[in-house]
Amino acid sequence: MSRLRDTYENEIVDAMIKKFGYKNRMEVPKINKIVLNMGVGEAKDNAKILENAMSDMETIAGQKAVITKAKNSVANFKIREGQSIGCRTTLRGEKMYEFLDRLVNLALPRVRDFRGVNPNAFDGRGNYSLGIKEQIIFPEIEYDKVDKVRGMDVAIVTTAKTDEEARELLRLFNMPFAK
Repeated sequence: MSRLRDTYENEIVDAMIKKFGYKNRMEVPKINKIVLNMGVGEAKDNAKILENAMSDMETIAGQKAVITKAKNSVANFKIREGQSIGCRTTLRGEKMYEFLDRLVNLALPRVRDFRGVNPNAFDGRGNYSLGIKEQIIFPEIEYDKVDKVRGMDVAIVTTAKTDEEARELLRLFNMPFAK
């Protein structure tokens, strides 16, 4: 078991019970999954770009990524339905906690002019989303082998009922929210 999961099991659960007054440990919100998504618009012209994006994502996530296809055609973007336009992966369990630990403690502090993540990026149901502008903030990515700097979306899905509960849960996981 990872250090982060052990911390969650004990300290974070106790702190959440103390703050919100849950009567049972099973009521305490937890993180269900983390979804990483990388939209690669240039992939419509060159399939090699999508392969490079997928290998970057697989290196960051530590598991295989799947190709996402366009749901419908958009003439302005020159995209047809069914065309490959990105990749995504869903992290659960041990890999999820390990990724969250790397994101919070290694990757986010490496962002230029970092002042914290937006504390208001919750969806109203206790899920948090943030965008990363460049994949090179992750220590696994070798800077010399990067063909193009790409961004990605990180969606943290929790069992929290409200944004306040989810914000406190992520704060206890050391998420660096801006003041």
